[in-house]
Amino acid sequence: NALLVLSQDKEKIKREELRTIGAMNQIGAALGLGHLKRIEAFDISNISGFESVGSMVVYEDGRPKRNDYRKFRIRTVQGPNDYASMREVLTRRFEHGLKERLEQANIPGGESGGDAERFGSFTRFPDLLMMDGGRGQVNIALGVLKELGLGIPVCGMVKDDNHRTRGLYFNNVEIPIEKNSEGFRLITRIQDEAHRFAIEYHRSLRSKEQVHSVLDDIEGIGPSRRKALMKHFQSLEAI
Repeated sequence: NALLVLSQDKEKIKREELRTIGAMNQIGAALGLGHLKRIEAFDISNISGFESVGSMVVYEDGRPKRNDYRKFRIRTVQGPNDYASMREVLTRRFEHGLKERLEQANIPGGESGGDAERFGSFTRFPDLLMMDGGRGQVNIALGVLKELGLGIPVCGMVKDDNHRTRGLYFNNVEIPIEKNSEGFRLITRIQDEAHRFAIEYHRSLRSKEQVHSVLDDIEGIGPSRRKALMKHFQSLEAI
């Protein structure tokens, strides 16, 4: 019985490694990049430009690393401009990372120093950037990286008419990926996760905007005072 369980566990571990690390290696091989450890994927979400947000999801060894996910509220772009929004998101992400790396380098002992744990996920740069889109989004990313002096490979997740990934755009060429492969399934999971994370953040901002009260705009009135006023007077008209 023990031998049988051990054999089954070995097969389970092999299947999981093929689904995760193996899938990462398939993507790396398709792009001619070799082994990939860390992938970061980015997406933009808005409705007619309202509350545009960006998402960054991270996969390491084929598994989501949710502690490293990051959300970006677009600050400099007005209206529905996904390219400009993506430029802002990527610039903020990598400028933050470069700043953290510089601060980390000034700590005695470097990464092994006592304060190293205070540096976040921005310090770790990816082996590959995956953009939710084709040539346009890839060129935006390449432009930002060039401006910052970074040489990180970038590919786009090209979609079909049903908004599903059909291949990867890399080095000005669309590279088809075998749809039954673990690599293709991982790409799909990454694309869906980046989209889900962006939509989730966008919805939370819309909900907050909908419950925004005119009282919030009055200096000196915080959440507790607002609740007390509404409880006592019952309506904004009475206040």
